[in-house]
Amino acid sequence: QVQLVELGGGLVQPGGFLNLTCVASVRTKSMMPMGWFRQAPGKEREFVAAISQRTGTTDYADSVKGRFTISRNNAKNTVYLQMNSLKPEDTAVYYCNRNRGSPWAWGQGTQVTVSS
Repeated sequence: QVQLVELGGGLVQPGGFLNLTCVASVRTKSMMPMGWFRQAPGKEREFVAAISQRTGTTDYADSVKGRFTISRNNAKNTVYLQMNSLKPEDTAVYYCNRNRGSPWAWGQGTQVTVSS
């Protein structure tokens, strides 16, 4: 059973930044391509960013390209999301999960609120 814990959310003003962390309770050999996803109130969960397992190749939703950066540390089973130039429309609960095959059980997520 994989457990995912997302940390680092909070309240930030427009234009501000936040750094999110995801810790996955998996063995290093089991690491998969990983992604960040988000769900705003009344909307479906959507893809935000992804990073490959070994080469670190990244992919981003158009809405966050140039503002968000995903990275990972396989030795620590950790994935990060650096979010800059935040906008009110970035407000959502942010989750991490694998980006291949059926998702693992979702964690609690971390709330990001962008508001003045």
